[in-house]
Amino acid sequence: MSRFWSRLVGQLDPYVPGEQPRVQNLIKLNTNEHPYGPSPRVIEAIAAANNDSLRLYPDPTAQALRESIAKNFDLKPEHIFVGNGSDEVLAHVFHALLKQDAPLIFPDISYSFYPVYCGLYEIEYKTIPLDDDLCIRLTDYMPQAAGKIGGIIFPNPNAPTGRGHPLDLIETVVAANPDIVVVIDEAYVYFGAVTAASLVNKYPNLLVVHTLSKSRSLAGLRVGYALGHPDLIQGLDRVKNSFNSYPLDRLAQAGAIAAMEDVAHFDQSRRAVIHSREQLSKDLAALGFEVLPSQANFIFTRCPKLSGEQLAAALRARHIIVRHFKSPARISDFLRITIGTEEQCAQLVSACREILASI
Repeated sequence: MSRFWSRLVGQLDPYVPGEQPRVQNLIKLNTNEHPYGPSPRVIEAIAAANNDSLRLYPDPTAQALRESIAKNFDLKPEHIFVGNGSDEVLAHVFHALLKQDAPLIFPDISYSFYPVYCGLYEIEYKTIPLDDDLCIRLTDYMPQAAGKIGGIIFPNPNAPTGRGHPLDLIETVVAANPDIVVVIDEAYVYFGAVTAASLVNKYPNLLVVHTLSKSRSLAGLRVGYALGHPDLIQGLDRVKNSFNSYPLDRLAQAGAIAAMEDVAHFDQSRRAVIHSREQLSKDLAALGFEVLPSQANFIFTRCPKLSGEQLAAALRARHIIVRHFKSPARISDFLRITIGTEEQCAQLVSACREILASI
């Protein structure tokens, strides 16, 4: 700890992103990146934007991109906020909308950036335990159960479990909490769950957050967005413009527009991931693994014969890396495995079979 740090910096417990190793011939199944490339139209759009105009600042409002996103959801640009990946969008959400006089609530096993944001912005929070099947009990987020709270956030599907929640139950939570903001983090929604975007015009307290990193294969471009009532969006804009007026450069905006417009590629590639996920789940279950039902581009699984740490190490020795969470303790035997190509999934299954045979 440096004597030049502020009090807050010394207290922070930063988020630790998934490992990005520089190793050849590695099967990388640890950071939920899409196994297939982005739309060719994205590459073309970025190439076309790579010209003399880069000497000029990008549009700070990203108007064309917001119009493209709005069109996909039958909304208006005033309902859309964009940022440098959904992590930045979420950071502004915490600062602008979730820093209230009562605690924010979210699941105890969920996206580990949530408590980090709370620490950064000094937000009081309370975690709600998942049930014994690692499911979110949406009844826990009703006023009679939650008590006085300042906001609600949870992913759909949840991460790292991959479990999704029906839209009608999500609507029940939003409707039951009209005086606070309810944020649904839908980073993985297009791999099997149902988006709550259709509820945005109905509920002024609902904010839905999306990313182009997962289902549109653009983790390297860093584009995320939020859908919500214009009052919520204006709050986010006030924070954004007090921090960085230009979060998305010209190339990112051009590529993101192309990605949003190529619906056919988006649909084809996400369906390929869903197919591979179902096959991988069956193959691992046949080996005796417990595999939680997933509606994401990853599975959450454990082997009854090995700890999560042992299995992760054995896979790494075979040049396959997956994500292992040491805490909380009740998920320490689980691994989160990103869905790769069909070949990569087959190699993973073969490695697991080999590991089990060696015990």
